[in-house]
Amino acid sequence: MTIRAQILLLILFLLAVVAVLVATAQRIPVPEIGRAYVVRVELPEADAPPTLPKVEGGEGLPLVVIDAGHGGHDPGAVGQGYREKNVVLDLARALRDELEKQGGVRVALTRDDDRYLVHAERVDVARKLDADLFLSIHADSAGDAADVTGASTYTLSNKASSEAAARFADRENASDRLNGVDIGGQSDVVSTILVELSQRRTQERSDEFARLILREGEGAIRFHPQPRRSAALKVLRAPDVPSVLFESGFISNEADAERLASPEGRARFAEVVARAIRIYFARHQES
Repeated sequence: MTIRAQILLLILFLLAVVAVLVATAQRIPVPEIGRAYVVRVELPEADAPPTLPKVEGGEGLPLVVIDAGHGGHDPGAVGQGYREKNVVLDLARALRDELEKQGGVRVALTRDDDRYLVHAERVDVARKLDADLFLSIHADSAGDAADVTGASTYTLSNKASSEAAARFADRENASDRLNGVDIGGQSDVVSTILVELSQRRTQERSDEFARLILREGEGAIRFHPQPRRSAALKVLRAPDVPSVLFESGFISNEADAERLASPEGRARFAEVVARAIRIYFARHQES
């Protein structure tokens, strides 16, 4: 028998086996290995309204939204046995408590537990609550350079501001209100100009708040040699809410990490930043 004939017989045999299995409705066993390792994640309903955090404080008072960076599956920087997500959440709570104790200000946290929010969600919380100020708290890492130390403040860079303004106007499709001004029905060019003007004023106020933190923290908080910085940070891109990111220190530095994680360090941070917030609001209430 030729090789060609042998191959033909093999094919016919396999076809016959399959035909018999189909005719008798037999199930071909499939290996079960790996099926138990499927990750299932519950997703919110498509039409479920977003959950906004609780706002503490009396009606009519200015509102600051405090954002503890990272959370959930994202630990942030890790060093000296600490995780950034836990350190900054404790700092955010300490600041909230200090503001509540002093009164005269409303306050809300973007997260008060160990959960993750994407940058857009954090910004949306501030905008939907009509916040007057947004502060995002983080802790930096310098890797093996354990001698790098000190806090710093970040505001949105000019270039990033213009790009964000264009994206915001395009995304909202000229159907939103900005700083109390209805930009609905405007052309794309006009909408972008209005957003840029709003963001310019927002940047000026963001810079003012960053300077106040540095001024009030002098002698109380250890700052980095270059404490004033700007960058294209997504969490700062709300065009109508003055926003500052505060890098509270380097978690990779032993002294910084211990200071930030200690009750005394948290209290000092809360006192300084609460004072800066109150001065900022007092200035703009008077004006």
